Amino acid sequence: MNLLADYTLRNVALGSLVLGVVSGVLGCFAVLRRQGLMGDALSHAALPGVCLAYMATGLKTPLVLMAGAAASGLVGMLLILTTIRRTRVDQGSALAVVLTWFFGIGVVLLTVVQKRNDANQAGLDKFLFGQAAALIAEQVATMAVLGLLCLIVVSLLFKEFKVVSFDPEFAQTVGLDTGRLGALLSGLLVVAIVIGLNTVGVILMSAMLVAPAAAARQWTNSLGTMVWLAATIGASAGVCGALLSVFQENVPTGPAIVLVLSAATAFSLFFGSARGLAWSRRRARVAT
Repeated sequence: MNLLADYTLRNVALGSLVLGVVSGVLGCFAVLRRQGLMGDALSHAALPGVCLAYMATGLKTPLVLMAGAAASGLVGMLLILTTIRRTRVDQGSALAVVLTWFFGIGVVLLTVVQKRNDANQAGLDKFLFGQAAALIAEQVATMAVLGLLCLIVVSLLFKEFKVVSFDPEFAQTVGLDTGRLGALLSGLLVVAIVIGLNTVGVILMSAMLVAPAAAARQWTNSLGTMVWLAATIGASAGVCGALLSVFQENVPTGPAIVLVLSAATAFSLFFGSARGLAWSRRRARVAT
């Protein structure tokens, strides 16, 4: 099968590649800031927005549903940040509460929509696990534009994001607004999640943000190299998962991508040259 000639395969592969690159880059900062659960919470927070956008407009246009998901995700992000800053609830508890609360609301709204006498609602439940096979060229183009904007922001503020991720206290002493920079990073995560809804869905999106960064971290101690590696791992897993789902019947794209990512992460955890278990044991034996 010719990748460039087959319309469905081309859209699925390109969409998965874009998602892998963007989620890999942004996931590096989430992992370094120990906010891997943030991606999980924000992805689940996007589900109510998808349902409300459809209920308000009656449309399943990609831009409408993505706008609803983005709005809901931003509300969830602000709620998390406000809870952490203004209450004694720790970050992990705040993330867990918002995750379960928004996802519960989303499931209830999804059930309400499905019970309405409206045939047009068919397919909304695919946002739970994604439906990459249904990607069209317009959606891939939208994903590419949004992803490019995220990457431009990261490149322009790379030094600031680096300092905030590694040493937020030092960032404050040199005059950086760590609160706004952290909120901006969380906002970029929301955009990455919106990009991935059609491909892997709200449930598996957290793996797209965490796994490439975790795998890349095992191979290097340089953030710049880690970002490039995570983008490469995410893109490769996206394309491989897309090809696997196309050539193997009854294999959904989202889970296939996550399985490939899991294999890459497991390999990196054992054999990564910077932090892998095998190399760490070897260095320990040499030192003794």
